[in-house]
Amino acid sequence: MRLAIVGGSAIALMGASAEAHLSSSGMGPIYDGLMHFLMSPEDLVPALALGLFAGLRGPAHSRRVLFVLPSMWLLGSLVGLHAAAISGSAITSVSAIWFLLIGGLVVADAKLSIGLTTALAGAVGLYHGYLNGTGMGASVTAAVTVFGLVSSVFVLVALAAAFAVQLQQHRARIAIRVVGSWVAASGMLLLGWIIRGG
Repeated sequence: MRLAIVGGSAIALMGASAEAHLSSSGMGPIYDGLMHFLMSPEDLVPALALGLFAGLRGPAHSRRVLFVLPSMWLLGSLVGLHAAAISGSAITSVSAIWFLLIGGLVVADAKLSIGLTTALAGAVGLYHGYLNGTGMGASVTAAVTVFGLVSSVFVLVALAAAFAVQLQQHRARIAIRVVGSWVAASGMLLLGWIIRGG
């Protein structure tokens, strides 16, 4: 028993180094961007929810979001590479608002026009892309990393929208709306945490 405790403690104390924003996978900058997106819920959740929302609205909305969101994310990232980083509390507040807004649209199964859906996708892409860019700093490696990140945004939105768009049964659409309620609830929890001073 003592040997197991000593061995477990030794393994626990041999932790690898942690990196604050952009983690290195060791497989190159494109995979670093892909992994960063997949490990950042503040980026992943709004993109997933927006893909599901576009899918609920139909193929035209899905196609528009599929191309506008990654394009604006790329543009925002490239602009952000040359800008100063934004404070953490401002980022958390806006992320909570995105969670609430997009999650609320999914829950309500809101009948937005294709123009409003496009504007929403553009705003989400520019905002999150800009934040990603400011965290990377201007370098050739960072620019390549952005392409990995944007590629993962494209794939996630394509999969989420394709999954939701083919759902015709009322029960299946309600399941997507339940996912939206979880996103909105996460936004409320995040806002409560910010207001409480966390």
